[in-house]
Parts: sequence; C-alpha cells; structure tokens
Amino acid sequence: MFAIVEAGGRQEKVTPGAVVVIQRLAAQPGAEVTFNRVLLVEREDGTVVAGKPYVKGVSVVGVVLEQTRGPKIRVFKTKRRKQYRRTRGHRTDQTRIRVKAINS
Repeated sequence: MFAIVEAGGRQEKVTPGAVVVIQRLAAQPGAEVTFNRVLLVEREDGTVVAGKPYVKGVSVVGVVLEQTRGPKIRVFKTKRRKQYRRTRGHRTDQTRIRVKAINS
C-alpha cells in the first residue's frame, strides 16, 4: 500500500512506517500532521486510484520527528576576463516525518 502526496510543493511517495523528508512545515516535533492532497493511492486489494487532481476521502497521517536543515549548497557565478566572481550559498529548512497511516 502506498500513496503519492503533494507536500511542500513537491510530490512524495509514502508508505506506512516510512520516514519522509519534505520542505519545512510549521509544526513542533511530536505533532501529528495530515496531508489531504493525495494524488494517487494503491489500496490493500491492489487497486490503484488516481485523482483529478486529488483523490477524495483519502488522507495521510504522519508524526513530525524533527526540524532539520539540508546540506549547504554553494552557488558560484563568474564572468571570464571581467574580474567578476560571486559566491553565495544556502541551506534548505526540512522536516522529517514518519508516516503512520494512509486513510482511504
């Protein structure tokens, strides 16, 4: 059984018990979160249901494990023969979630 949910502007494939890293959610560790934007779900009997755009009546429940930050990304710009160099970087805020159940 699995589902594809839209979380943080991206699509994630989730299964019960899996740990998923998504863009930061405004939730404390230990809090329960519900994803209602389910794009596709495979039920226990093997049938696959796709939404238009979302599957009605299906939700994914998870527990926030921690708020983390991703690896540092370096962005380097240069223009040859012009003495132009710029270095910037960033780290993405992330949330780790353990999926408890897929309610269909």
